Amino acid sequence: MRIAIVINKSWNIFNFRLSLVKALLAAGHEVVAIAPEDAYSAKLVVEGCQFVPLPMESKGTNPFKDMLLVRKFLKAYKSAKPDVILQYTIKPNIYGSIAAHLAGIPTINNVSGLGTVFIVQNLVSKIAMALYRFSFQFPAKVFFQNSDDKALFLDRKLVRESITEVIPGSGIDTKRYLPAPEFKRQHPFVFLMVSRALYEKGLVEYVEASKILKAKYPEVRIQLLGAIDEEGNIGIKRTLVEQWAAEGWLEYLGTSDNVASVVHGADCVVLPSYREGTPRTLLEAASMAKPIVTTNVPGCKETVIDGYNGYLCEVRNGTDLAAKMEQVYLLSNPELQTMGQNSRRLAEEKFDEKFVIDRYFAAIEGATGKIARK
Repeated sequence: MRIAIVINKSWNIFNFRLSLVKALLAAGHEVVAIAPEDAYSAKLVVEGCQFVPLPMESKGTNPFKDMLLVRKFLKAYKSAKPDVILQYTIKPNIYGSIAAHLAGIPTINNVSGLGTVFIVQNLVSKIAMALYRFSFQFPAKVFFQNSDDKALFLDRKLVRESITEVIPGSGIDTKRYLPAPEFKRQHPFVFLMVSRALYEKGLVEYVEASKILKAKYPEVRIQLLGAIDEEGNIGIKRTLVEQWAAEGWLEYLGTSDNVASVVHGADCVVLPSYREGTPRTLLEAASMAKPIVTTNVPGCKETVIDGYNGYLCEVRNGTDLAAKMEQVYLLSNPELQTMGQNSRRLAEEKFDEKFVIDRYFAAIEGATGKIARK
């Protein structure tokens, strides 16, 4: 079969969906990546994909302007002529579904997090709900990354329950993301947040927690790895991140193509996000046997059994976040090691990407009536 994978960034396909791409190629299928062109587009071609560029703003929230995307998607889909389309992120899910319906091509959608439109209630979010309700009539399957997101869509009558299923995010390659050969506690202790610098990721609360912890334990290192994204009102300005770094509350590490090496140098991975699908960074941390501190919200809470492989904190509460980070800091070496080992066990039993890949092959067969595996 000819299978299209459509996301708002080529980077996203390469970093989060490459294992699925490789599994589809290994099964003898052609894979067409459809996304805005960036530095990772050529890498997808090297891996064996065909690439069709489709410009779109990943952050724009003007639904009237975005409706013009339907024509772009339709042109790309008619050009690529796939047997089935796998869609991720809001704009492909909404406008791609409409275009695929017009082109007569079945789609499988993945709701990989609800985004700002579900966190902030305003006119734009109401229009987004209406667009979801209309466009989600058409997919053959809609995957959700946690049961809360699925329940919200069903409660608001945005999708039929019969086509929905929950899968563990994009899954994680537990054979690639391995624990260090030998446990080692860092001196001084290192907390690491891997995320873009966005308000909704809880970066402000992370800095608040840093101020509280450093008042008691000045030597503790509080790190941030991830891009600064100043688009719209959701990104934190570079000047503010640099100010936090200059004042000593944060070590800003920039970005890296080798996140695993940075995670290996941390004692605990932190993500105080307001809401997620299933955060890939926490799956990587779990697979690499790191304790986790994250918020008790949909998407994040699925990655932590409180007190077993980390701690859950209250959302938008820097004081509670600091308290949970302090609990990890005060663990003895054997306790810290055990908590990390429990993370690894959870990754193997619940989040291994083979579960996700199996469900995609089954969904492709269901959508096309063709056998997807050799």
